[in-house]
Amino acid sequence: MASLSINFPFLPTNPLPSSSKPNRFVPCSFSHFTSSPLISSSSSSSSLSLSSRLSSRNSFVIESQNNNNNKMKIKMKRNNKVSNHSIVATVNTKPQLMKIMISGAPASGKGTQCELITKKYGLVHIAAGDLLRAEVAAGSENGKRAKEYMEKGELVPNEIVVMMVKDRLLQPDSQENGWLLDGYPRSSSQAKALEDLGIHPDLFILLDVPEEILVDRVVGRRLDPVTGRIYHLKYSPPETEEIASRLTQRFDDTEEKVKLRLQTHNQNVEDVLSIYKDVTVKINGSAPKEDVFVQIDTALAGLHEQKKATLASVEVGV
Repeated sequence: MASLSINFPFLPTNPLPSSSKPNRFVPCSFSHFTSSPLISSSSSSSSLSLSSRLSSRNSFVIESQNNNNNKMKIKMKRNNKVSNHSIVATVNTKPQLMKIMISGAPASGKGTQCELITKKYGLVHIAAGDLLRAEVAAGSENGKRAKEYMEKGELVPNEIVVMMVKDRLLQPDSQENGWLLDGYPRSSSQAKALEDLGIHPDLFILLDVPEEILVDRVVGRRLDPVTGRIYHLKYSPPETEEIASRLTQRFDDTEEKVKLRLQTHNQNVEDVLSIYKDVTVKINGSAPKEDVFVQIDTALAGLHEQKKATLASVEVGV
């Protein structure tokens, strides 16, 4: 918690009142404030600009905006006696919602990390593939449009998937808890479409794993058709011979095909990174899953603290 004292000198023609009662509690968002003749604060870094205007005969509006485009607006009554006024603001920090994207090649461990992230931070996990299937099953407008392409064996156009993602991100649970967008966007065109809709992540997590490790993980991967559980012949073998005997391998989990998938992924992810380079954090995904999560958790905890410092409420005393 920090205190902020702002002194506003006004011309006699636009005075502010003195009052025994504090003005109403006004929420606002800002970072820190630089020292100036008008502003003093317990912390300083980014700049704040102030402007004032008359909004009606009996009210005075003070507006401020810092260099991160965070704004606050304070309304106060006027009278004809006071030419100087002091506002004391108390900064109550609480975290804003986090908007996270995570990307990784096939077998990078993205699914496991998504589970760990959502468990600790309570973010809404949104995977574009699952979302597409759910929309089709629900018979939504976007789902009906997507189904037409899927029944023809064609790829669903970006604009349909982007609208599905946008609508999901605007659902109450995503707005209340924050979101984790898994494996999307996968191309620069998808990323630009999200940007055009005003959707931008606070953090873009990239799980970085060498190709030889990815190939090893994919080729040894097996599915239990009875339970749906994924095993790996080397890293997570089946518990019994009975389970081992019924395991199946996906048709595209071969070395030749996984290398083609990785080539496509690498090309697309570089294009996406060019858009999110200012918020990208690369994680060493070749480490054990617990160590991978420590890296991710450190990045998310840092973001969490940053958001706590930038959300504030201002109590105005007049």
